[in-house]
Amino acid sequence: MEKLSRNIEDYPEGIVLPIDKPYRWTSADVIRKIKYAAIKHFGKKNLKVGHAGTLDPLATGLLLVCIGAATRRAEELQRSRKRYLAGVSFGATTPSYDLEKPIDKEYPLDGVSEDSLRAILPDFLGEQDQIAPLFSAKSVDGERMYEKARKLWKQGLPVDAEGILQANRITIYDINLVEFGRAPAQNVVDDGRGRIRVADISGHNLPTAIIDVECSKGTYIRALARDLGEALGSGAFLSSLRRTGNGGYSIEDSLTLEAALSLFE
Repeated sequence: MEKLSRNIEDYPEGIVLPIDKPYRWTSADVIRKIKYAAIKHFGKKNLKVGHAGTLDPLATGLLLVCIGAATRRAEELQRSRKRYLAGVSFGATTPSYDLEKPIDKEYPLDGVSEDSLRAILPDFLGEQDQIAPLFSAKSVDGERMYEKARKLWKQGLPVDAEGILQANRITIYDINLVEFGRAPAQNVVDDGRGRIRVADISGHNLPTAIIDVECSKGTYIRALARDLGEALGSGAFLSSLRRTGNGGYSIEDSLTLEAALSLFE
């Protein structure tokens, strides 16, 4: 992309920046960086900057950052289908369903294989009810569920969303197995800049699948990993996640955070 004009009026429909969110950065971290640069660049203190769909800190990939008038499109973009490459590791679970928390239980792997996984994937297509992870931004009676989950985890109590969160109606439009192997799915590089801790699973040689998923708004891929493990009579958690599509944008369209910030210089 070319350098941006210093006059925001030159962008009557606003600006949408497709950014490849770095590993261990929150979506809010990215927004703060872009907003600071945009306000300085355009000289408008009240400039609106937002995103079209949160990505978890341990996920990478497409984060659509909306600037100016484009913030009015954020909800429309957020409602659109999304596509992910998900690394799902079998034979263990974590309280957060990803690597934000360490493994808490291990399970037998008798029913886990490439063939058995391929056989159950079609069962996950279409509309279905899904219970979100308790480690999520959902709110019940004014309390954020990740706050409740952290309290339970610190007390050594089960972090179970069942009976606390209602199931949401979601749709999985497409789901395909890309790869299946024994090594943990670590397709992201820790650049050391993030402040989110990552559990060390290097001592666990877990069978791991890379799954391509296209789904509706509100789908938790961490919860999908949990459900896949249960369907195979085992446990599972999300060991990597990359958003590859959102709102008509593809990861091929995305900019690194550094490249996006350079547009404002």
